[in-house]
Amino acid sequence: MIKVFLVEDEIIIREGIRYNIDWEKEGFEFVGEASDGELAYPLIQKTKPDILITDIKMPFMDGLELSRLVKQELPEVKIMILSGYDEFEYAREGIDIGITDYLLKPIAGAKLLEAVKKVGETIQKERAFQKAFEQEHQENVQLARQKFFRKLVLGKNPASALLEEGRKIGMDMTADSYNILLFQIFDREEAKGDPQRQNVLIQAMKGLADRTPQILMVELGIEGWGFILKGTEEQDIGTLQEQFTAKLQDLFENEGDIEYFGGVGQAVDRLSELDRCFGAASHAFAYRYIKKRDQIISSDGLSAKTYIKEDADIRSLEVRKLDRRVVERFLKTGLKNEVPQFVDGYFENFGERNMQSFLFRQYVIMDMYFAAVALLEELGYQAGELVERCGDIQDMATAFSTAQVDKKYLIDVLEATIDLREAVSQKKYHSLLQEAKSYIEQHFVDGDISLNAVAASVNLSANHFSSIFRQEVGQTFVEYLTSVRMGRAKELLRTTSMRSAEIAYAVGYKDAHYFSYLFKKTQECTPREFRQGVGG
Repeated sequence: MIKVFLVEDEIIIREGIRYNIDWEKEGFEFVGEASDGELAYPLIQKTKPDILITDIKMPFMDGLELSRLVKQELPEVKIMILSGYDEFEYAREGIDIGITDYLLKPIAGAKLLEAVKKVGETIQKERAFQKAFEQEHQENVQLARQKFFRKLVLGKNPASALLEEGRKIGMDMTADSYNILLFQIFDREEAKGDPQRQNVLIQAMKGLADRTPQILMVELGIEGWGFILKGTEEQDIGTLQEQFTAKLQDLFENEGDIEYFGGVGQAVDRLSELDRCFGAASHAFAYRYIKKRDQIISSDGLSAKTYIKEDADIRSLEVRKLDRRVVERFLKTGLKNEVPQFVDGYFENFGERNMQSFLFRQYVIMDMYFAAVALLEELGYQAGELVERCGDIQDMATAFSTAQVDKKYLIDVLEATIDLREAVSQKKYHSLLQEAKSYIEQHFVDGDISLNAVAASVNLSANHFSSIFRQEVGQTFVEYLTSVRMGRAKELLRTTSMRSAEIAYAVGYKDAHYFSYLFKKTQECTPREFRQGVGG
């Protein structure tokens, strides 16, 4: 709702404006009034109105002085000056201040309301422009940060180039030491999933990172988020890690339907060593399929095998306690590039001494193999599909000789299973994206259409939907929405006599200037030139 503040020294006029217009019914919120500029200024600072209606001649501080102060502190406020006939030339001095409108007193309530509504429409258009611009800018920044993060952890770029690129996108990488935290949230298996609640938690995480200058948060798509921790002389990397992970865990403490997992790497002193840090974080992060969720683990502690003692042997191991659900969960949600780390972690969980047993390794391999077959059959594949890709387990069993050979075979099996799973997912995503595109086609004329609304229509969190959409469609949500709107605009330009402003409104833009700007940016010609056949 648009907020209005009134400053008028004549109480009869002030009360007439205040009470004779049903502000709320007309779509406005009347947030305050004052009898002069001096009294008004602190109230305006507090209420931050969108429209200021002020008399020009008042005791203590006149309307122009007040307008000058307000414009300096709140430049977006629209100011409407009330002036008598003999004051009008004086009022014209306000042109340098940025006064939006001048109204001659006395003015009827209907005339004032008409003028205020006109200013209100301008504010709405500016808001729509700003919202669209911010959404597009946010997606572009997100992509730039994601690409930069990938460069950081590749370890192939000189530190000087990384520092410079980071500055350009608002990621200052100057620090005494570094660490990386990889983090992901999940719906609990028994929960239905609440995309809206996930969005709230994601915003809370962003707020937590934004309030900590030494933390940089990067969205990694379906892989979750990466947090770059920067140690300084004032706060060493260990203390920063401890404090931030505690705050992150507190955020999820009472979330019954949502669980989380994080993996922290090993701190490094050089920017050029972040690839090693990322490798350690990825190793720890891969344990989200093996260990209990709702925890953040450090790669420093992974050498201690807490699940099964090192001195255990095959006779003391209770095979019935091995949980196939760990493998099933990974096969359903894991990523192909995580397979080697998952297999390493899975083997480590049983202890090195036990994995030296040929019989026990065979049992583990058979168990994982049949878990893969079961998933593929559930997805509609024949059991022979895995045999064709990896060989028959019955024949391969005789070739198993060392733990390394066994791991290599299991990696092939799991990677093949995930490839087949992804092929099915592509079909599922295709159907889901068709629903999303259909929703966009039906609602693109709504000025308030948003990523959140479209994601909710297909029951996904905005973060997950954005990643899938960008990956599968090859465009960001904003880019696709713009292309749909521009396509319809071109139709209207060629087949109707509608004015550009009318077409802008008809395709979802409340601001004709913003529409023209986007049209020229995307079509390389103005709407008028397109209509004349110059472009397109």
